[in-house]
Amino acid sequence: MHDRNLIITGFMGTGKSVVGQMVAARLGRKFVDTDALIEARAGQTIPEIFERQGETRFRAMEAEVCRELSEGRGWVVATGGWTLGPPDNREAVEAGGLVVCLHADVPTLVERLRRERSAERLGGPDGRPMLQEADWQARLETLLAQRQPIYRSFPLGVDTSRLTMDEAADRVLALWRAFAETAPPDALPVMAPGGDYAVLVGEGLLDRLGPLVKGLGRWTTVALVSDDVVGPLHADRAAAGLEEAGLRVVRCTMPAGETHKTLNTVADLYAQFLAAGLDRSGLVLALGGGVVGDVAGFAAATFMRGLPLVQVPTTLLAMVDASVGGKTGVDLPAGKNLVGAFKQPALVAIDPAVLATLPAADFRAGLAEVVKAGIIGSPQLFERLETRPPRSQRPRRSSAPRTDLSWIIRQAVAVKVAVVEADPYERGRRAVLNLGHTFAHAFERLSDYQLRHGEAVAMGMAAATRLAVELGRCPPDAGRRIVALLRYLDLPTAVPDYDAEAVWAAMTSDKKKQGDRLRFVLPLKVGQVEIFDDVPREAVLAVLESEI
Repeated sequence: MHDRNLIITGFMGTGKSVVGQMVAARLGRKFVDTDALIEARAGQTIPEIFERQGETRFRAMEAEVCRELSEGRGWVVATGGWTLGPPDNREAVEAGGLVVCLHADVPTLVERLRRERSAERLGGPDGRPMLQEADWQARLETLLAQRQPIYRSFPLGVDTSRLTMDEAADRVLALWRAFAETAPPDALPVMAPGGDYAVLVGEGLLDRLGPLVKGLGRWTTVALVSDDVVGPLHADRAAAGLEEAGLRVVRCTMPAGETHKTLNTVADLYAQFLAAGLDRSGLVLALGGGVVGDVAGFAAATFMRGLPLVQVPTTLLAMVDASVGGKTGVDLPAGKNLVGAFKQPALVAIDPAVLATLPAADFRAGLAEVVKAGIIGSPQLFERLETRPPRSQRPRRSSAPRTDLSWIIRQAVAVKVAVVEADPYERGRRAVLNLGHTFAHAFERLSDYQLRHGEAVAMGMAAATRLAVELGRCPPDAGRRIVALLRYLDLPTAVPDYDAEAVWAAMTSDKKKQGDRLRFVLPLKVGQVEIFDDVPREAVLAVLESEI
């Protein structure tokens, strides 16, 4: 902890230099500002370097400083706004230190830069070479949007928008203390209209939720929503970390199971929020599987017209699917997810270690969504599952090495992120994520929701694959390969023993239909699927009536 550098990065105006100096003083460490170091060596200000030598030369100077920082020890470093943008610079700096990225919203950045100019301290936008246009505010917004995916890819962050610099320094120090002696989690950035965020994947995150949540902003209260199964397993640890970070935690409980994914459960959460005094200074944290995430997310989207949401999924299915993308909602007697809202989380924290408490059948059910991700967009993931099953799969029947579970989760999440970024409001391409779901939702409804969602999805994917082969959309070899993997992972592939006409009727109430036509997502091969809404009813009934 005393030998590692602490690097503070982020966009211009987020407070890197001021916060860095405060943190260095509190830790009793040497402070290094990369821009100031470059200016001292060049004998010129940053704007003068840009004007006389060009941006290319300045970036070369930054790269040289980054290489030096990789050899330094025990420093607090504030970087320039884009110093860690180039991958080589980032790799060099991260090799010797822990990076915390500062964030701020556009109005805050604009106000801070205006104050700089009026105070003539740093010259304001006129003294910043990247903001030389007359309409510098528009340039700032464009530049931030371009760079945001990189900033969000840093797993540890602090939003300084509504914080004093002292408060921001406190939050940076809290992250430092939590992660200085361990590897930071992996981060998958998600760019969404409702708010950019990161999906973090790392062992031990459940115990470190406090500094992660505190870094999101000036929140005072966390409504920790869990169900009566997951709560006794994990809520104490989650609450302890949040309270240690100075957050007030109010525990809210809901019954476990799909049958409780209803408006009545949401209304009961509202009552618990009110009884606990939750207001707009609070946020909602969903700790549980997909049902908890959907219900708590919908409650967060609608209580007091919307509170921030943090998703902490505890099942494999929720980790790779339900927690990412912003879809929340509840069921009605007429069908699944008929009432809901798009609510992007402020953070998704995935701790694979919590899966140790997950029953084996639920773990297998989650693998159905992992296979789905492979079919949709990751042949590499699909192939790895074929040859290296994840933990707890076929331990006695296969001598093949097992794939790291964190790797599987990251790969599956990356597929979903790519899809939801391209279609955040499910107006087109995002429908590919419903591979197998047209069948699956009908199976679930006819079972009175006694089927596990992942089991229904596995059967639905097998049926969709057979349908694709029958229609000539998918080569038979690829179809056999998909069904074989599902069976290899001990997932069901046979159509349930329901009347085919009853299944068709259940399908017609699905909200994913287009007008009077059912929409089917069918595999063309491993790694490619397409959406069809012209599938003949007779072909669907034939698949439902066929035997395997």
